[in-house]
Amino acid sequence: MNIVEYPPQHQWPALLARPVMNLQEIEKIVAPVLQQVKLSGDQAVKTYTHQFDKVELAAIQVSAAEIKEAHQLVNPELKAAIELARANIQKFHETQQPSIQKVETQPGVVCWRKNVAIEKVGLYIPGGTAPLFSTVLMLGIPAQLAGCKEVVLCTPANRSGKIHPAILYTADILGINKIFKVGGAQAIAAMAYGTESIPAVYKIFGPGNQYVTAAKQLINKEGIAIDMPAGPSEVAVYADEKANAAFVAADLLSQAEHGRDSQVILVSQSKKLLTAVQEEISRQLAQLPREAVATQALENSKAILVKTEKEAIDLLNEYAAEHLILAIENAEVVAEQIINAGSVFLGHFTPESAGDYASGTNHTLPTNGFAKAYSGVSLDSFVKKITFQQITLAGLQHIGPAIEAMAAAEELIAHKNAVSIRLMNHKK
Repeated sequence: MNIVEYPPQHQWPALLARPVMNLQEIEKIVAPVLQQVKLSGDQAVKTYTHQFDKVELAAIQVSAAEIKEAHQLVNPELKAAIELARANIQKFHETQQPSIQKVETQPGVVCWRKNVAIEKVGLYIPGGTAPLFSTVLMLGIPAQLAGCKEVVLCTPANRSGKIHPAILYTADILGINKIFKVGGAQAIAAMAYGTESIPAVYKIFGPGNQYVTAAKQLINKEGIAIDMPAGPSEVAVYADEKANAAFVAADLLSQAEHGRDSQVILVSQSKKLLTAVQEEISRQLAQLPREAVATQALENSKAILVKTEKEAIDLLNEYAAEHLILAIENAEVVAEQIINAGSVFLGHFTPESAGDYASGTNHTLPTNGFAKAYSGVSLDSFVKKITFQQITLAGLQHIGPAIEAMAAAEELIAHKNAVSIRLMNHKK
């Protein structure tokens, strides 16, 4: 990581730029894939899976036998870990169920709102260089709690046409049985338009590479909802002089190993800490199986020396990290000043990987600065919020004159008449 000392604020946008490809160039590659899947269905899905993933698919859907086999292949220790994570994620997301509150805005005028599940949802689970079975929990549990009637899961197969058993096991214990061996832009297209094998859905969830993100954004323009434009993973760490350099290095590397296009940012007022973290990164990096991936990600990354805490907070809010770790003594105080982040991790013993797996919060989060306007996935992501109102005659008599006056002022006379005719009818 390059150490950048005391950068002036006008340099921050360039300094904090994400390592992304030109979106227009990516869309030129992705758009024909979407169109062909729309036109040719399963055949196009198989063709692109062979072209991009080098996999010949005999069958697109995962069979019951493969799911049964997965239960035998996942060891008891991992099953117990998945169950612990499942319990915590469910407990956290259950609290997001709102109670229906009826509000009488005027005598005889009652309004309320309730959550209604999105009927058909699609879950995209990355499975290329890292099979993210944890994402099945993060998306499948809130879909289950919301009451979505149809849940479709797409994830890429390996060269042998197999899905990682932990993905199949986790999906099965959540009751997801429509699982398809498809990844990339072709998976997004299949769930958006439907094919002979893969049902069309109303909203698509899940992280992915830049091609998956571009595909999600393109189908969103056509009216298919998406969770957010979640791209390559990223973390920012704000560390003070008392931070443990080994802890900080491990947190940075835990994101760097996600992918070559990932980015990590370290911010501190202590040059000594930045230097110590650099040394720890070198030591720990050499021991990682994904050393090459993490090394390339580190080339996109920065260690930034700032003068004051306020400057650090301003820089972090400008960056709007997907994950933000506050490895500082006054983490709770600083956390109150964070307004742009996907998920925040407070203190020296709260690693970002806890949120990735088992603390209970959701790990599907906005990247690329979208945390300035987007939230991470939650129960709300899987529901529509429908408002209701019920008005008695007395209620209409209360608010009717105001409606008539406002409608007339906007020259929408039919709107006015919808009230007037009711009030006049009552007088008769």
